[in-house]
This record gives sequence, C-alpha cells and structure tokens, in this order.
Amino acid sequence: MSIDKASFRKLCMKKLKNTSAHNRKYKEYAVQRKLKKVLDEINASSMLFYLPLKTEVNLNKLLQYEKRNIKKCYVPFMVGESFKMVPYRQPLNVGRFGVSEPNNSNKKIKNVDVAIVPVLGVDADARRVGFGKGMYDRFFPTLAKTPITIFVQLEQCLCDEKITDDYDIQADIYITPKEILYRKNNVKSDSSRRWYSHR
Repeated sequence: MSIDKASFRKLCMKKLKNTSAHNRKYKEYAVQRKLKKVLDEINASSMLFYLPLKTEVNLNKLLQYEKRNIKKCYVPFMVGESFKMVPYRQPLNVGRFGVSEPNNSNKKIKNVDVAIVPVLGVDADARRVGFGKGMYDRFFPTLAKTPITIFVQLEQCLCDEKITDDYDIQADIYITPKEILYRKNNVKSDSSRRWYSHR
C-alpha cells in the first residue's frame, strides 16, 4: 500500500507521542551510548550536533562530553530559511521555533567531519523525513564536502517506500534505541536491502 510523505510524517509523530517519560529516558540513554560508540570508531575531530526540540533525542550530555575532549563541536544557528554552523558555547538563547542556540559567530565554517541529524522518519532510500521546513536540505549544499551523516531517532520509523525527493539528505548511519543501521551503497530503493545492522 502506497503512502505519501505527509501521512508517514503523521505516523512517526504518533509513535513519538506514545513514548512515556520513563521509556524516553531509557531510549535517549540507549541512543547516546550507541552514538558514542560510532563517534569513537570514526574518531572525527569536528562534528555538528543539534540542540533538541521536545520530540528529538536529547544529546546534550554527549555533546558536552565531546566538547570536553577537545573536539570541535558545532550547532545550528538559524539564518533565513536555513542555518549556519556556530561553535557550541554558553550562554544559549531561545531562537526561532523554540530552538536553543548560542550567540552568532563571524566564523565561516564550511567543513565538518560528522553531522548528527534528528529525524522523524527515514524512507526506503535512507533519506530524511523531518518537519517539512527543509532547513537541513538547504544547509548541506553550502558545505565544501558532504560529511558522514548520522540520523538519530527516539522511535524507529522506517518506510518501505521511497517517499522523499533527491534533494532530501541521506544517512550513512541510522541510530535508534533498537540498533545501529549502516547504509549499503549502490542499492536501489528497497528498505529490506538498504541497511546492514550492528546491535
């Protein structure tokens, strides 16, 4: 049965809303533990985190850990219909859409080794389904090269069909409390063959 992006987005939101506060803490811990393992394996020197909305996995403890370990940690700073990367630092202010962000920076940062991106869902082409504002899709083309892209999510929400556009960003790695999925290259849009798993 065919599904469109808007319907799939609603389905994923419903799954998120059904997560209890107790389960959420456990699931956030599980995602952070898996993500730390992946970041340790990659050994990146620079990474783009995000500061979470209520429906997104809170990675603040891991972000602070990486910052303490002298990694270059960036977060989004909203500019127009997209954002730019700024160094993560205090104080944080509440910006547009209720998203926290540090003060602006004059630095023009065009490279990052790893981008950690929150998702609502992922389609059969390993592409992101977000809130529909397109900020990450506008941001990624501004980078000098595409970073290793890691999607994180509180509840696994995978679609068996390709429902995104080619400009929607694509994951290399998809992390949920359940598992770590790695995207296989050169596979047509078939979610049963798109990933291989590391639990």
